[in-house]
Amino acid sequence: MNFISKIKLWDGKHKVMLTIILFLFCSHHFFSQEKFSDNLKLSASYHFGYGLPEYSFITYLTNSFIQSFEINLLKETYGKNPWEAFYNYPEYGISAYYTTLGNREVFGNALALNYFFKLKIIDKKNFDLYNHVGIGLGYLTKRYDVDSNYMNLAVGSHFNVHFVFKLGCQYQISEKISSNIGLSFDHFSNANTRDPNRGLNLITGEMGFTYLLKKPIEKLNPSFETHEKKNDFSIFASVGSKQPRSFEPNHYQTASLSFSVNRSVFRAIHFGIGADLFYDSYTKVFLQNSGLEYSTGNSFQTGISMTQQFIYNRFRIIIQEGIYIGLDNKVIPKLMYNRAAVQYDISEQIMVRIAMKSHLHILDFPELGVGIRL
Repeated sequence: MNFISKIKLWDGKHKVMLTIILFLFCSHHFFSQEKFSDNLKLSASYHFGYGLPEYSFITYLTNSFIQSFEINLLKETYGKNPWEAFYNYPEYGISAYYTTLGNREVFGNALALNYFFKLKIIDKKNFDLYNHVGIGLGYLTKRYDVDSNYMNLAVGSHFNVHFVFKLGCQYQISEKISSNIGLSFDHFSNANTRDPNRGLNLITGEMGFTYLLKKPIEKLNPSFETHEKKNDFSIFASVGSKQPRSFEPNHYQTASLSFSVNRSVFRAIHFGIGADLFYDSYTKVFLQNSGLEYSTGNSFQTGISMTQQFIYNRFRIIIQEGIYIGLDNKVIPKLMYNRAAVQYDISEQIMVRIAMKSHLHILDFPELGVGIRL
């Protein structure tokens, strides 16, 4: 508890710390090829679509279509390591993004800088079907203000996390020029670090062009050693911060300790089980404000969980489903909890990760963790 009490609360300037750290981790791959100009491409696209009416007030306030513009600087891998060939030579890049949000006076407009990963599902000579996933830092020009913008219950901060998921296809027009069309889902929210945090969701169709700045490098086809199925044991300690959905200005410290056993069933997909211990300092305030009795144990929750890990080289995308057993959650009385994380293996033994704990669609808190593989 002494350690937890010394954790500095995140202020407005640190709301996007987790996103920036993730961006720095991912940048290792973007700049790690032998020459920066190898397979370098420039693309531009235009989006047109709608705001998704997840909440009724968003439908009521929306008065215009969504229009977005995007410029990408990206590189295609060529098989420098076996993972690149295994995943069909994916592309990495940095994206500059501008979009309207359906109501200029209430929601404003948004700017974002993202890092993205583009995976080719189908790769033919002149045609690609791809999946594009990106995350980064977004700035919204309007936010909730009790005096000047009280109708904006979607976003409580200027700085937000921007997440994008696309499905699209690309056609090669010439050696250096290709065209693309696709469907894009974009999400803006502040990871529950400032209330309100209902978030804004956009669905748009896009079309654009890509220009190859330098002749492509001949692809290599390195191979892996024979995959060995084995178990690994790991312990993660994480810290975080949350602001409850009650419009109060205070942030509350959170922490977790997790133990897991994972089985490398496949090279790129691992499955595991684990046990989790959570600490939430807001529980005391919540129970006291509700006129309920509080004891120290109420601030802790315990549970067991299952995990699925999707692996690319040193990176892992982790999805976890758990149930509370023993100490339950007094603030959000749900049986099930979830966690989504991006993990980077610094070495065979040391790992770091960024995670978001939630209860299905109800976000709880973001956390930053360090782990040891036993």
